[in-house]
Amino acid sequence: MRSLIQRINVGDSLTRTAALRPSSPAVVDGPRSWDYAALNAWVNRLAHGLTARGYARGDALGLASANSAEFLAVYYACAKLGVVCVPMNLGWRPDEVTYVLEHSRARGIVVESQLLDWLPAVTGDLIVVPGTGTVPHGALTLDAVLADDTSEPEVEVADDDAISYLYTSGTTSFPKGVVGSHKAIYLGSMSGALEAGWNADDRFVAMMPMFHTAQLNAFCTPAVLVGATIHVHRGFDPGAFLDTIEREKITQVFGLPMMFRAALEHPSFAARDLSSLKRAVYAMAPMPDALIRACLEGFRCDFALLFGQTEMSPVTTLFRPEHQLTHIGAVGTPIVGVQVGIMGPTGELLPAGEQGEIVYRGPSTMNGYLRNPEATAEAFTYGWFHSGDVGRFDDDGVLWFADRYKDVIKTGGENVASIEVEKAVYAADPRVAEVVVVGLPHERWTEAVTAVVVPKPGETIDEGELLVALKQNLDGYKVPKAVIVASELPKTSTGKIQKNVVRDAHSTHYGSS
Repeated sequence: MRSLIQRINVGDSLTRTAALRPSSPAVVDGPRSWDYAALNAWVNRLAHGLTARGYARGDALGLASANSAEFLAVYYACAKLGVVCVPMNLGWRPDEVTYVLEHSRARGIVVESQLLDWLPAVTGDLIVVPGTGTVPHGALTLDAVLADDTSEPEVEVADDDAISYLYTSGTTSFPKGVVGSHKAIYLGSMSGALEAGWNADDRFVAMMPMFHTAQLNAFCTPAVLVGATIHVHRGFDPGAFLDTIEREKITQVFGLPMMFRAALEHPSFAARDLSSLKRAVYAMAPMPDALIRACLEGFRCDFALLFGQTEMSPVTTLFRPEHQLTHIGAVGTPIVGVQVGIMGPTGELLPAGEQGEIVYRGPSTMNGYLRNPEATAEAFTYGWFHSGDVGRFDDDGVLWFADRYKDVIKTGGENVASIEVEKAVYAADPRVAEVVVVGLPHERWTEAVTAVVVPKPGETIDEGELLVALKQNLDGYKVPKAVIVASELPKTSTGKIQKNVVRDAHSTHYGSS
């Protein structure tokens, strides 16, 4: 069974860390905690229990859970068996959940009891993790699946076998299933750990959703790989976040820009001892100038931005600490193991300074889209993975993201990058907490550049004043035709603003439909 000797398997990283550091703390979930030996024994018992229920290499198992030790145990048990884990996004509608379970051909699903009312009717196994919800009488629980055997499962698993089907957010249709291989996730985890210099002395807070690739594959799997400690938070609360950093001497945190802003604005922030922090990582978008400066001064640790996508497992470039103030608004330089190019419309690679589609090569690339050969072929055109993002390299070799192709606004014969206008809005008015810029139907302009803004608490925004300020810093055709003030913006469960929802909500603003 040469596979067991040579294979690249994400589950093996836990096996090896447990052998090397059995008594090191692995996971802390509220009052519960496991060292690496105990975590590995639990995962092995679950793997043998799933095997006894007929699960085998290539089968798929759904997972509906908020952040928890159980989430990690199921993920690693599946990995060791070659079973494909299919995490459910807890922000999905019931019909999306049904679609994903059917499309992935999941044999069953592991679900937290408090999510049973959210979960639509399922076929196959229903394995319940007791929580705050009621466990139905006679239901199969996760503990009941556990076998007594703590030995390592001996299963042939190929490097290119899928470890997960991660479904990307849909806009006009159901999400696509990204087939991530053991090789892609394992090597991506190694690249992340190498780039950041993580080691067994690091202590992570996991507060972003584990069902999302960024938390799971950019932080949790590298943490297990190096033997670090994961402190599980079921969500974000600024007070609890600061408490954990101070009490547990946390060294590594990952969140959204708005989370760091909320922590800075917490009444107790100035009195906190955050000296253990080495690095704070953020994602989804570059921070505005004022916010990154406030974060660097307040947290007094390195800050870095991760850029990438689910199909790349997920990190492609790192906006490094040394660039935070010298290249504000950029998305960084390629990480180890990822090749990045800028491609023109007919497959030609463009030189520095020219804008085109951001494309990638590297072993962390997905296998493809599940049961969607047309989308896979399109994504791999010209021998590169096509991101769907527009960007350019500058003369320093730093990548600048312009926009998603679908978010470029075509107005009066000109193309406007929505992100450029968003940055200008932040710079023009410090009272803006959040902004999204979209193109809305317009009889004259085809699409009218429109800014939807959310004021900071207690602040008001004058639409006319903001437009006047923007005219000082933007070309005329880029200035929004209107500013709409809103109380909040629709977001995915990972904090990404849903521009398609914003467009739909305001589609008749200019009298068009």
